[in-house]
This record gives sequence, structure tokens and C-alpha cells, in this order.
Amino acid sequence: MVLWMSLIFYFSHQPATQSNGLSTGITERIIEMVERLAPKIDFDIRSMNHLIRKNAHFFIYLVLGLLLSNSLKNSKVEDRKGFIFALLISILYAISDEVHQLFVPGRGGQAKDVIIDSMGSLLGIILYYKTKVLNRNRA
Repeated sequence: MVLWMSLIFYFSHQPATQSNGLSTGITERIIEMVERLAPKIDFDIRSMNHLIRKNAHFFIYLVLGLLLSNSLKNSKVEDRKGFIFALLISILYAISDEVHQLFVPGRGGQAKDVIIDSMGSLLGIILYYKTKVLNRNRA
């Protein structure tokens, strides 16, 4: 989990030009793959890049929610308390991540990114606990 949080910090610490270059490269690869399957689709790379960047926020925090839930369970903080702690830690980390970006050249903190991050974490935490309940019922 700490490694994952460090990865989030690393991505947030990239200056805007470097971060945008990375996401644009990923966007171009995705567009190339989709165009092979559906060559008549016309993409606006800027809109697609924005969508991919926001989805990256969501999914990187989804994984954080899963990892936090598992870490708390391993520390014997489970059920409702574990759920709430995992969500609070995720939200606080999302806020600190956006504040951190205020000090990175060309970047800025955005409240909507905190919301996207928090929703990703919430889904990850829900998936973790739903899977845990399903596994309990199978046993």
C-alpha cells in the first residue's frame, strides 16, 4: 500500500509537461488500438486525453481503496470501522495529493479530482467488502 501511495505521489510530482506527455503517449496508443478495430471512428485526442487522465485518477484510487481495506483487515481493523477508516484515509490522501500539486510547476489542485479519487476509492472499498462477504458465504 505504501508503494502504491508513493507511485501516486510520483505521478503527482511530475511537472505538467511531463505528466501530459505521459498521458498523451498512452492516449495515442489506445487510439491506435481502437482505430485498428474500428477504422472509421474519429477521435479528438485532447478530449480523449482528458478522459483517460480522469479515468487514471479513478482507477489508481480504486486500487488504493482495495489495498487500504486489505491492510486494515490484516491489522485487525475490519467491517464498518475498516470501511470508514479506508475511506477517510483515501479522501485525506486525495486532498493532500491535490494540495501537493499546487507546488508542482504547471500543475494545480482541483476539487473535482478529489471527488473522482474518492469515488474510485469508495468503489474499491465496496468491491473489497462485497468480495469478502461472498467468500464468507461460500465457506
